[in-house]
Amino acid sequence: MSLVVFELVLFTILTAATPLVIAAIGELVSERAGVLNLGVEGMMIAGAACAFATAILTGSTTLGILGGVGAGMALSAIFGFLVLFLAANQVASGLALTILGTGLAGLIGSGFIGLQREAAVHLNIPLLSDLPILGKLLYGHDLFVYTGWVLVAWATWFLAHTRAGLVLRAVGEDHASAHALGLPVRRVRFLAILFGGACAGFAGAYLSLSYTPFWAPGMTAGRGWIALALVVFASWRPVYAFVGALLFGGATVLQLHAQAAGLGIPGQLLTALPYLATILAMVVLSLRRRRSSLAPASLGLSFMPER
Repeated sequence: MSLVVFELVLFTILTAATPLVIAAIGELVSERAGVLNLGVEGMMIAGAACAFATAILTGSTTLGILGGVGAGMALSAIFGFLVLFLAANQVASGLALTILGTGLAGLIGSGFIGLQREAAVHLNIPLLSDLPILGKLLYGHDLFVYTGWVLVAWATWFLAHTRAGLVLRAVGEDHASAHALGLPVRRVRFLAILFGGACAGFAGAYLSLSYTPFWAPGMTAGRGWIALALVVFASWRPVYAFVGALLFGGATVLQLHAQAAGLGIPGQLLTALPYLATILAMVVLSLRRRRSSLAPASLGLSFMPER
């Protein structure tokens, strides 16, 4: 493998991992607050549709990003109202959110199928971007990729070293005790849900504005579900979620190279390869992990304050 091909493979792995990193960090923060939102896939696909539609209509990538983030937050707000104020079942509400987001995305994006636009601008720093391997890997990406890296670092610091992070983790561990101590359980969880929705919408915007860039129904291709699985795989640790996303990105690249090489393997199996590889890695690494899981004790449990 030549140096150029090796550099291209690593670059592709990072770009393929980006939507998973962003969506997984958002869901991780939500789950650390004790809320299980299975609607990540729906928020991602709605974010992709709204981002592309907004960018096409306005001609602005920035407004497109805001449209995607806004779509994710709007759907997450509906979910938050149901599970926090009406005590609806979190699993059922999350699944309903995925169905709703998928339907809305199909409706919004129906008039934009087949259209294309310029991808988001990539960073290009003279001299630094021309360095072998590291130049393109570190200085040749767009805003979305760097945002994913920043989110991993921020979430690690926020959850472990800030008072707000401590409050969020306390709410996720024991909402009754947190409420007894005077902590605003509902507000903390609602803000965490909105953050998760914003990240899912942002991840969807990346798919339609940069990774492809065009709109097509089902373009998330199950990435929302993989992001949910990565949170569990990572034991609710941001850095491990990033590593899991890279594994999925590597499997995606391997699938593409296998198809290009014409190995005679059925195309359906190659398409499933990234998902099978991710599941296998999750099982193996989970069995070998010696450290205890950080699953929040109140994850998925409804909270209704005593009146």
